[in-house]
Amino acid sequence: MSKIISLTTTNYKRARHAQIIPDPNGNLVIVAGKNGQGKSSILDSITAALGGVNAKTTPRPIRDGEDKAEIVLETEDLIVTRTFTPSGSRLTVKSTDGATFSKGQAKLDDLIGKLSLDPLAFTQLSDRAQLEALLELVELPFSPDALEAERKSVFDQRSDVNRRVKELAGQMAGLQTFPADLPADEVSVSDLLAQYRAGSDLISGHRDAKAAVGRWEASVRDVQAQIEALQGELAENTASLHAAIVNVSDIESQPQPDLEGIQARIDNAESTNRQVRDFKAARVVASNHKAAADESAGLTAELETIAQTKAEGLAAAKFPVDGLGFDDDGVTYQGVPFKQASSAEQIRVSLAMAIALNPGLRVIRIADGSLLDSDSLELIRDQAAEHDFQIWIEMVGDRDDAYVIEDGEVAA
Repeated sequence: MSKIISLTTTNYKRARHAQIIPDPNGNLVIVAGKNGQGKSSILDSITAALGGVNAKTTPRPIRDGEDKAEIVLETEDLIVTRTFTPSGSRLTVKSTDGATFSKGQAKLDDLIGKLSLDPLAFTQLSDRAQLEALLELVELPFSPDALEAERKSVFDQRSDVNRRVKELAGQMAGLQTFPADLPADEVSVSDLLAQYRAGSDLISGHRDAKAAVGRWEASVRDVQAQIEALQGELAENTASLHAAIVNVSDIESQPQPDLEGIQARIDNAESTNRQVRDFKAARVVASNHKAAADESAGLTAELETIAQTKAEGLAAAKFPVDGLGFDDDGVTYQGVPFKQASSAEQIRVSLAMAIALNPGLRVIRIADGSLLDSDSLELIRDQAAEHDFQIWIEMVGDRDDAYVIEDGEVAA
């Protein structure tokens, strides 16, 4: 474990030549001064010495008018020298006994961890920005963006299905009730007419047969009057009578047609058929409603699976501070939104995050330290002392307990 014991910054950005040797018994290093005097440049030089610079964010690392910049940062274990020239930069990393590391940047990478986390700046971020910063520091077994996109896709799909379920339910509510004896298929009017004609023919035949019986009875009476003379005719007529009686009996043994019922069915055929068609349509609507409801239930189960995946991933993730997590809205602490915690609690947790992320180099930088009141500053001092960390803080103005920067140098 290591802290900075000396920082010498020469011609880096706005800094001219400034050497800071922190109190070995203290935990706060306050760099103060008016705006534009080089405070930020000196604190930036810590990061530049350890990790280099990004040409996009720092296109001109050398102070205007100079041809070279140099940063010498000494820790309890290493001496880091980073030199900048117009053609590029050069890094030398040595141990305190003078040995040079052949892979200096790799050595520093192992040492510095997530040095870029500013605990005070973290508390000032929006909910979304805090969440993005936290996710950069935590290795999760899933992609939050991909999982959220999947959840939103399934949620939107279920919303569409639920709208269809509601529409179908409304259609079902507006359907008429159907009689229990409604036939499954539409009635054939032509079949009913054929039944009606057959019944009419049967009744007509029955009427004709009965008329024939009457005629033959009259004939028998006439023949009986002439029986003496007409024996042969009587026998013939008697046979005809027996045949007619048998015909009547055959006809009467058949089921008598319900012409009135058939006529009623003919009269009601169109109404019945309309009800049959409506009933079939109602069965289709009911089937569609059930299918949509089943689909909605399946999508709900998918959403629950996504939520379970997220919950299991969060449970498996190793956050820098116990109790830290996130939900769809942002960072949480102990299950409640981080922004709802007190200012002191936010600073305490943010500082604990920075401490947890810098196990090798026990150094943390805080920009905009002027935003800290005396209580917050004391809290940071106590927490730094408790964990044996060194906190470099940038503040605007003059302070007795600070390294005051004037025109890129430490004021006398």
